[in-house]
Amino acid sequence: MLEDRTTAVSPGIPWPTAYPKGYAVVDVETTGLARDDRIISAAVYRLDERGEVQDHWYTLVNPERDPGPVWIHGLTSEVLEGAPLFTDIAEEFSARLDGRVLVAHNAVFDWQMIAREYARAKAEAPVRQRLCTIALSKELGLPLPNHKLETLAAHFGVVQQRAHHALDDARVLAEAFRPSLRAAAAGNVRLPLLECRPLTEWSDTPRIGRQASGGYRPSSWRPSRRRPACPYPNPGRYEDGKPLRQGMRVAFSGDTSIDRELLEDRAAEAGLHVSTSISRLTSLLVTNDPDSGTSKVVKARQFGTPVVDEAAFGQLLRDVAPASEK
Repeated sequence: MLEDRTTAVSPGIPWPTAYPKGYAVVDVETTGLARDDRIISAAVYRLDERGEVQDHWYTLVNPERDPGPVWIHGLTSEVLEGAPLFTDIAEEFSARLDGRVLVAHNAVFDWQMIAREYARAKAEAPVRQRLCTIALSKELGLPLPNHKLETLAAHFGVVQQRAHHALDDARVLAEAFRPSLRAAAAGNVRLPLLECRPLTEWSDTPRIGRQASGGYRPSSWRPSRRRPACPYPNPGRYEDGKPLRQGMRVAFSGDTSIDRELLEDRAAEAGLHVSTSISRLTSLLVTNDPDSGTSKVVKARQFGTPVVDEAAFGQLLRDVAPASEK
């Protein structure tokens, strides 16, 4: 583990009073991208309300399984063998996150990996809001050709030394976030904050160690199952001001506060048809970033599919009309 403290003073920019009082810039490296994958290293840069670095911290984590794509993160089974388990570092990790907004590049991924690790440890991460630097760069209208971390870093003249190393990625992001935050404050731009809800539904998974074959068979985060087909016919598109109706085809796009699969489960349990794509038959698209330009958002715009955000969808889920109701 590594720590450093600085006391730099930020310029006298008029600061929006509604902005958060502190940030935890986070990066985690993992064994993969699936729901059952594990964290193998984590780094946190703590920043004050104006984006000045207060300290930083880094640790390896023993995933108790194959480390996954070593050619990307460089962490072999031998390197991780003596590292602490997540349960060993959870308290220290919590101290770094507590009372702060979690900041990450593609924050939904980092948050979901962190939330799952805490859930496995029968605990909750002390995080209530997150901020994605991709979403912030869109709010600021930065002229970026793409939304890769190295592109954002280059825009602000930040030099990346070790890509896919959690500590260096967190440093790079912290250095790029500071001018982004100041630009947002100078323009009184709304920060794209999303709620972080701790994961409370999980199933215990067996430990998976290194296997003689050099590979592993991933276990499911929750029991693997095919969602049954929606038993109700599609009543058509959602109309603003009216309730959802059982059988409506609902698709999701982008970052969500609630774990995506849990959100889809709730929709299915309410009698909605959860769709993985957009077509002319789609009743509704749920997205927190309607200007993102994702393929689903673009198709929804082409087809005239109604769009609502996650909060509005949560309200609609409380009162879904029966399929037989006229």
